Amino acid sequence: MNTTAEAASARIDVYVGVGSNISPEREILSGVAALQAEFGPLEISSVYRSPALGFDGDDFLNVVAVFTTSLGPDAVEARLDAIENDGRSALNSGRFAPRALDCDLLMYGMRIEAARRLPRDDVLRYPFVLGPLAEIAPQLRHPLDGVTIAEHWARRKAAVQLRRICRIDELQLPADAAAAVDGQDLSGHVSRVTGEI
Repeated sequence: MNTTAEAASARIDVYVGVGSNISPEREILSGVAALQAEFGPLEISSVYRSPALGFDGDDFLNVVAVFTTSLGPDAVEARLDAIENDGRSALNSGRFAPRALDCDLLMYGMRIEAARRLPRDDVLRYPFVLGPLAEIAPQLRHPLDGVTIAEHWARRKAAVQLRRICRIDELQLPADAAAAVDGQDLSGHVSRVTGEI
């Protein structure tokens, strides 16, 4: 039987989707820096470009990050909401709308909990989530069906509009933007995955 102290110290792998289509280079780098500051070391997928879904708008840039934490899902969600809404709440209006920064809890370990949307249905629904997740966690099994993320991606990747742009450390800010994001240099602080999926 687990004691409260053992339960509190258990470390869970948490998968988070990060996307933006408003100043996306800056916002993705800022979001990754904020995730790192909040949760510690991250493993981050390559950066992917995908068309806006459900509305006319600029393409999105997306990454998936994984980190381990002893925080519960409510605490993780609260921190993700704070990162997402940091000075941006007026820009994000509605589900299918332009986004300065979108941070979604995709999976919290192998937890299945419908009320919290765990695992998030976006994992299997959207290529901009499934593709980056397959890159960093191909052998991860989806909690609902036990099929690996790589197998799910292999079934879908030929029919999707998703393009790998670069590794996160290669993402370039537009010429008129400052080189550092929120005063942080991301080089050397993020685990990188460089293989193609």
